[in-house]
Amino acid sequence: MTQLISYLTFNGNCREAMTFYQECLGGELHFQTLGESPLSAKMPKKMKSCILHSSLSKGNIKLMGTDMVGERGLLKGNNISLSLSCSSEEEIKEIFTKLSLGGNKNQALEHTFWNTIFGNLTDKFGIHWLLQFDKNKK
Repeated sequence: MTQLISYLTFNGNCREAMTFYQECLGGELHFQTLGESPLSAKMPKKMKSCILHSSLSKGNIKLMGTDMVGERGLLKGNNISLSLSCSSEEEIKEIFTKLSLGGNKNQALEHTFWNTIFGNLTDKFGIHWLLQFDKNKK
């Protein structure tokens, strides 16, 4: 099966961000630091605690992340959003509340004309989230 996985890049706070997402979404979280990788010998000591790769998995949800920023540096923009389809009204309310802590609720959860509950927010790490619950799929 083809699967689209969101891969997030952070600037030294990948562990904090991915741990926050686990607190909001649940699931299993794994980290690999540069110091734990074959690249360790070639890296300065201060970089060994940086996250080379992380993954958070729960059912159909999969997020990956890293602290490895390219040569141009980390450019935050509005060119990516994470869309999360929730399985219940209770779940969307809980996750929306958790993800918006320290962030900005751009559009509060509301019942839409297309028979979903929808809202969007930008979390405290600058990641834009679109949350929806399709009331037809109860």
